[in-house]
Amino acid sequence: MKYVLVTGGVVSGLGKGVTASSIGVVLKACGLRITSIKIDPYLNTDAGTMSPFEHGEVFVLDDGGEVDLDLGNYERFLDLKLTRDNNITTGKIYQSVINKERKGDYLGKTVQVVPHITDAIQEWIERVSMIPVDGKEGPADVCVIELGGTIGDIESMPFIEALGQFSYHVGPGNFCLVHVSLVPVLNVVGEQKTKPTQHSVRGLRGLGLTPNILACRSTKALDENVKEKLSQFCHVPVANIVTLHDVTNIWHIPLLLKDQNAHEAILKVLNLQSVAWEPMLEEWTNRATTCDKLQDPVRIAMVGKYTGLSDSYLSVLKALLHASVACHRKLVVDWVPSADLEDATAKEAPDAHEAAWNLLKGADGILVPGGFGDRGVQGKILAANYARENNVPYLGICLGMQIAVIEFARSVMNLTGANSTEFNPDTTAPCVVFMPEGSKTHMGGTMRLGSRRTYFQVTGCKSAKLYGNASYVDERHRHRYEVNPDMVPEFEKAGLLFVGRDESGERMEIIELPDHPFFVGVQFHPEFKSRPGKPSALFLGLIAASSGQLDSWLQGPSHHRTATIGHNSSNGVTPNSYQNGHIKKPAKSLVNGNHHANGIGMHI
Repeated sequence: MKYVLVTGGVVSGLGKGVTASSIGVVLKACGLRITSIKIDPYLNTDAGTMSPFEHGEVFVLDDGGEVDLDLGNYERFLDLKLTRDNNITTGKIYQSVINKERKGDYLGKTVQVVPHITDAIQEWIERVSMIPVDGKEGPADVCVIELGGTIGDIESMPFIEALGQFSYHVGPGNFCLVHVSLVPVLNVVGEQKTKPTQHSVRGLRGLGLTPNILACRSTKALDENVKEKLSQFCHVPVANIVTLHDVTNIWHIPLLLKDQNAHEAILKVLNLQSVAWEPMLEEWTNRATTCDKLQDPVRIAMVGKYTGLSDSYLSVLKALLHASVACHRKLVVDWVPSADLEDATAKEAPDAHEAAWNLLKGADGILVPGGFGDRGVQGKILAANYARENNVPYLGICLGMQIAVIEFARSVMNLTGANSTEFNPDTTAPCVVFMPEGSKTHMGGTMRLGSRRTYFQVTGCKSAKLYGNASYVDERHRHRYEVNPDMVPEFEKAGLLFVGRDESGERMEIIELPDHPFFVGVQFHPEFKSRPGKPSALFLGLIAASSGQLDSWLQGPSHHRTATIGHNSSNGVTPNSYQNGHIKKPAKSLVNGNHHANGIGMHI
């Protein structure tokens, strides 16, 4: 097994996740099989109990692991299916060591950070790197490891020590260290400054790790004299110093690495030159170059409560982008804070209230993503009501489906007290209830998590057609509350169809309004399995409906679908679908301003 470690210096948020994913893409294009590990130095066992404001979205894996959103980067870029163990946290390591100590496995020795914690880290890496995650048998060729945080963080010290030991343990030719650092340009002087990177590398070397490659973040390509200066002070060959400068969309990043021969440097360090070939990146080149050209916009109103941080809805944004690309449209996301739609805001902040409603009414489609807690729920209900009554395409995910059911009960069935027991335990019409096996005392890992199967109940419904007329579909879940099965007959009698259910028939997975252009709610999270070139079926339906293309997508048998569908293992649109079409440029609001979700400084 060969290992590529990606570390970061100077400041956080430089794009280590982007860099690690792009390195994997280039090496995969060289004919190598890739797996990935993300190390997070926080004490949480996993990301499941973290606020999206604190850490961005929680990404859910097939096995139910609630992990860092960087694992979503790896899955999207490398088309992998990772496991919960591919995310290492300080909490997981210490928990495993303490469990061994309690069982007496250390035979009375004093348990210490060195060697017991550092050994546990190395054993974890070696074990997980051997797990195949690309659908093939046997271990991968290269494991790309990303160490979270920045060099010098006190939380990272045990991992730095462990990785220093690990590089010695696996030996020369099996370990390559890529250090991502910042080369700022001071406006006053106008020149690229190398001192921050010099200090970062000095700190790294002082901790026992020597970088083989420097990946320098800067607004523009590094000048040659700057590279030579870095080479001199950081002891890294000029050929091994690459620039990751600002780009128009993130699909350019693997191409930047390839154009600067970063793959050759990595292959040389890992002694893989004889088994690898020149990277084949035609699909990436096509996608990246055409991504900047599309003009026709499609406006999607994202109605949520974490709109202040785009990373909170990262996978949703990417799924929208993948679908808009397939539909040849330029994605424009209008962020609508759900609380601003409510009547209370009209009194307290009338300008914000008016602005939110103007955005909602100006959108081509409306999306209400998942969430927890009752803040802003009434605003989401108002958004669902507006979409239903005005025939605006609507996609509700998890909570977005539940509030659509509540809105239907209140407005169509005249159940004015209808609610979820999450928000009102004493509601007279409990449309949404706590799931039977849930825990109300422990938060972490107690939800319905991971890949579950949904069976279509209505042949010919829009959802089934979008999934290629499959009989079932496997998608990932993350929820504690679900539609009350006792009320389903009343809903269906009133015209709300539950077109997808689990194998028991008791859990409602997909709702549709048959007489609406596109009104779909799903209990699962389809965004987690969307890929560039393989858009999620339901996101594709939303974008297609919002841009007047839904009928052709529903009728066209040539279009491939996403997720694990029926007995077909295909996971979506093929790379060839980009050869004749155009790739859509991300919305300007996603590249610049407060929501630069496609900038390299952000996660993929």
